[in-house]
Amino acid sequence: MSTHHEGMRDLLAAWAVGALTPADEKTVPLHLAECESCAAEAERLRETVRLLDGPRRRPSPANGTADGVLALALRSRPAAPRVARHAAPYAAAVAGLRSLLREVGGRGRWGTPVVHDWDVHATVAHLIAADEPLARHLGLVARPPEPAGAEETPWQVAWAARTAEVIAREHRRPPEETVAAWSAQAAALLAAPEATDPERAAHATTLMGARLPVADHFVVRAFETWIHTDDIGRALGLVVPPPPDPHLRQLVRLAVRVLGTALGPTAPPVLFAVAGGGPEAQWVLGSEDEPVRAELVLEPVDFCLLVGGRYAPGEVPRGATGDAAAIDAVLEAAASLAWL
Repeated sequence: MSTHHEGMRDLLAAWAVGALTPADEKTVPLHLAECESCAAEAERLRETVRLLDGPRRRPSPANGTADGVLALALRSRPAAPRVARHAAPYAAAVAGLRSLLREVGGRGRWGTPVVHDWDVHATVAHLIAADEPLARHLGLVARPPEPAGAEETPWQVAWAARTAEVIAREHRRPPEETVAAWSAQAAALLAAPEATDPERAAHATTLMGARLPVADHFVVRAFETWIHTDDIGRALGLVVPPPPDPHLRQLVRLAVRVLGTALGPTAPPVLFAVAGGGPEAQWVLGSEDEPVRAELVLEPVDFCLLVGGRYAPGEVPRGATGDAAAIDAVLEAAASLAWL
């Protein structure tokens, strides 16, 4: 890579989240030492937001010394760029996954089975495909030519085909190149104006079958990135911390809104609460025209894992009283949202 000024400026977003290739990691710091304008921009991008952390731990299939190993990885994680509140969970999730992937590379375990029929390498490739719709909407990647009949193709079918295509492509490349490609795309998303300007992120758009403000699509990206970080950690026998509480609350609130829409206004009403969230973490889901039939309480991480497809409706730990059928309807609707 040349140290030419313009070429280096294109790498600053990747540098901010530690997404440079080994060759660029040597040349970019040299350029920053010589170029005052690039150094100032780099510092702006790399101002620290709170690093991914949390006191809660969830059981792992093979704990061993995993907590110590992961703690070292998290401490070595690069600072996340300063972004608006709506993009902060995604910035933290990207930083956390980058740290975990350094541990994967050190162990040489890219072929470890993770989830579905994906290994670690394929899971990272899947995230490239998953981030693409938002990156494309923001003008960060080129829109591929639409095949004939694409407008009539259900988004789930098109999505499955695209993720399979990206995974097949990335499996022909070294894992390190796949990680670099994912990291660069994530860095570009976090450097986009919509990541720092809530007003620009307020307009709604339909991505992956969901019409939401762009700000909420950033939260969706955080949700999926954390879910797959947890998947990879479990596959390696490492305990991955949940998102920080403020970020976890953002994930929960978005999931509840989507769940309420999925249930619709005629479902039997259930008072749903997230443990530890106080009065602000309680919602009546379903009909507003009849008395509440049941009460349901879930831990926030368990609720997110249910919505993410990592718990079956009947297996998620819960506190529940009242109409069992109404409770089952809420749990089944939550699980049905999963497409990760």
